Formats: sequence, C-alpha cells, structure tokens
Amino acid sequence: MKAGNKYGTHRVLEPQGTLPQPAIKLDNTMSIYDNEVLIDVQTLNIDSASFTQVKGACDADTAKMEEMILSIVSERGKMQNPVTGSGGMLIGTIKEVGPNFPNQDLKVGDKVATLVSLSLTPLKIDKIKNINLSNDQVDIDGQAILFASGLYAVLPSDLPEKLALAALDVAGAPAQVDRLVKEGDTVCIIGGGGKSGVLCCYQAMKKVGPKGKVIVVEYSAENAKRITDLGLATDVIVGDATDVMNVYTEVTKICGEEGCDVVINNVNVASTEMSSILITKDRGCVYFFSMATSFSKAALGAEGVGKDVDMIVGNGYAIGHADLTLEIIRESAGIRELFEKLYV
Repeated sequence: MKAGNKYGTHRVLEPQGTLPQPAIKLDNTMSIYDNEVLIDVQTLNIDSASFTQVKGACDADTAKMEEMILSIVSERGKMQNPVTGSGGMLIGTIKEVGPNFPNQDLKVGDKVATLVSLSLTPLKIDKIKNINLSNDQVDIDGQAILFASGLYAVLPSDLPEKLALAALDVAGAPAQVDRLVKEGDTVCIIGGGGKSGVLCCYQAMKKVGPKGKVIVVEYSAENAKRITDLGLATDVIVGDATDVMNVYTEVTKICGEEGCDVVINNVNVASTEMSSILITKDRGCVYFFSMATSFSKAALGAEGVGKDVDMIVGNGYAIGHADLTLEIIRESAGIRELFEKLYV
C-alpha cells in the first residue's frame, strides 16, 4: 500500500504543487493509500451556492442537473462547481481504513458525515439515484476518499441521518456566531431564513440576551414568517439583500445609523457584500459565511465607503462546531421539526 501525504497532495493531478481544494483535477481512483479512508457514499449535500447555480443553469431540470453533476465529477475527480468553486459534504459508510490513518478508532461499518468540502474530496459517482430540488441533497451510489487531515463526525444515533447531514453541512456558521456575538450586541443576519441562517439566529438570540437585538433580512416572505413563528429574531425584514440602500434604510430604522455590532451573511447569491458592510458599525465585524461572496467586492467596497470593519471569511471549520450545531437541533424542538420536514 502506497504512502500518502496527510493533506492529500498525492491525489493532485493538475496543477502539480498545489493542494486538493484549489486543484483543477484530482485522482479519484478508489484504491486507498496507507493514510486514507474509503467511504461508500449515500448522499451528497451540495452547498447552497453551488446547488443554486446548477439548478439555475439547468432550469431546474433534474435530468440536466444529473448530467452536469456527473460531468463535473468526471472532469475534476471531485464535486467542485467550476462557477462557484464550492462543494458541500457527504454521508456514507466506512468501507476501508488505511493502517496509518490517524484515528484507528474509526471502524469499517461506521456511518459518518465528512466535515471537509466536496471541493477537495476525491469522489467517484456510479449512479445518481435522486436529486432533491428543495434541499440541495443528491442520493448516489459512489465512493469517496478522506485524507489523514480530513475532518468527520460519526453520525449520532438520536437524529435522522439526513437531518444530521443538513445541519453539519453548515456547522461552521453557528459556531462562529457563538464566538463573535456578545451579550447586548445588535446582530443582523442576512439570509436568516435558510438552513445556516436559522441555526445562526438561534445561537445569536442565545448570546445577545434580553438587552440585545437580532435583526433578520430575508428575501422569502415564507422563510421570514418561519423566523417570526419560531421566535428566532427580535426584528424581521423581508427584502432583497442585493438592494444595498433598501437594506441599509430598513436595518438602520431599527438599530440607528451607527449600525450593527456583528453582521452574518448567509445568502446564496452574489452581490450582497455592500449590504453587509454598510450596516456594520465602525470596528464592527462582518462574517461572510456565503460561498457567493467576492473578496474583491468586499475589500474594495469597504474601502470605497470608508468603513473600518473587520471582515471574516467563512471558514467552515471551528473547533467544536459539529457538537454545538447538533446540540442546537436537540435544544430547539421548533428547529428540529423544521429540519425534519425539509431534509428527512
């Protein structure tokens, strides 16, 4: 059995010298190296920005979407949308564990969710069985490789698998909210009605306490009502996050022109950077969890309007993020019921 690099560089076909995520093509041969794990894949959870792009490009035709997904994986050896650059994650069953994989407690037959992006995961799809247009999940027959540095979670026995998959896909977002938000803060969550947004709202409400505010900007009236009904915000605005001045006007009506302490951007469409930045107070913080974010638009746009704000790129990993996110599902009967309806 060949020795592999812990970061998976041995799987990079082009360009040589880079890591698997930015690589254009990976070796998706499903014969493991000594420090890898082989997974029989059950379901892919395509990230929201990527799934939205594929769905739009194919006019929501599942046959065309299947063809597009298979083409991407065939060309790249991984599920990395060439437009958004993003991937998602998967659940499956451990088929083989290399003798030098760091955690030898992982056993054949364990059901796991990978906590690293599909954009860096060698993947081979034998068959697409179902594409769910409403929740970004794709059921397949296929296999994937987890590197020695790859993060994963053994699926909990007390939650349905697809519910756990959906929640863990965005676990980095509520974990960062937990870090960034303080008691008494004014927080705005843009795109608060989606999967990551709902979890962020819950954690934000928990952290700000009775003297703080959680403002949600949500495009969908249905999703906005969901937030109100679940009591996950102090204020809910129905609006288009790409309409910068309207967002600014409506949010500052609530928090004043000083702006918000923390802004969390969870949207799955482009051109919402300035809506986030403009409503953030000087020396406040914007967390861009959205994979549709443009670094150049955010950086140059903030400079252009004279906003001295800290901008954090949405790292999908934070220590303890899986446990925190699954605990939200356990604590909130309303969120669990919603996720079961949407994802199970």
